Amino acid sequence: MNEVKWNNRFNLGVESIDKMHQRLFSIVGKLIALNEDEAKQQHACREGIKYFKSYTLKHFAEEESYMKTLHYIGHDLHKSLHDDMRFNTLPALEKELEEQNYSPESVRHFIGICIGWLNGHIMIEDYAITGRTTNRWIYNPSEDKLAAMEKAIMQATEELFRSKPELISKHYSGEDFSSKNKLCYRLTYIAQDKKRIQIFIVYEEWMALHTLSALLGKEIKKADKTVLYAIKVLSQQFTERIGVHFQLLNDYKLEKIDMLTFDQLLRTFDKEYPPYSLLFRAENSGYFAFCVKYLKAPKTK
Repeated sequence: MNEVKWNNRFNLGVESIDKMHQRLFSIVGKLIALNEDEAKQQHACREGIKYFKSYTLKHFAEEESYMKTLHYIGHDLHKSLHDDMRFNTLPALEKELEEQNYSPESVRHFIGICIGWLNGHIMIEDYAITGRTTNRWIYNPSEDKLAAMEKAIMQATEELFRSKPELISKHYSGEDFSSKNKLCYRLTYIAQDKKRIQIFIVYEEWMALHTLSALLGKEIKKADKTVLYAIKVLSQQFTERIGVHFQLLNDYKLEKIDMLTFDQLLRTFDKEYPPYSLLFRAENSGYFAFCVKYLKAPKTK
């Protein structure tokens, strides 16, 4: 995993917050080094991650207090992103670490998600506090709708993949959750009025291979063309099972399925994040993200 260093481009110009951000980057950098030292890895990472969590929660409280002093209009949205990290992401990552006895892979999951979250959150959401940019969570479903989508994804995962999923984040913003390969699919559905829905599914490669192996009853070790096509078909079935539970695709028909690189996926997040963008860990298999983006119908001349 690459070295993590503080860069002055992260500075907001608010001394107290900038110092805390620098400290968070320093902690993550030490965790990366510790995870690569087998002699110290387990105990040191356990203590380092506990410290990262406590310092992160302290930072959230201070940043939220600062936003209140500014009467920042985006306070509630910003706090909801903190709360997702507080109550979903960090506890779920800690659970995986404990279950896997702080294995190098579980620590890499923790570090990868936290690095991605810090980068995106500081450069977009925190910058928005200062007015230097705007946040990308433009369309936010209600908590009830988010909960319904979460439930639908969990039901479809259990039905199709025979695996019990656990929510990692309700606001997946492109964090690189695995140091290994990721398989990214974009499914485009179209309605009679030409409106489109795009579904993005990102699998940790090991999860996709494990799932397919279980379904076929034989071990699959490599994502060749046949396997990638099978996962494409599985992704369509998965999306449409979710649609049954959430009524996602009423009056829509599948137009096409594309396979994307992870960089291509991230570019779709450049201007705004999908309204539904959730990250899960499937029991005994790996991570996957499910994102829903609504497209406007093209204007007629």
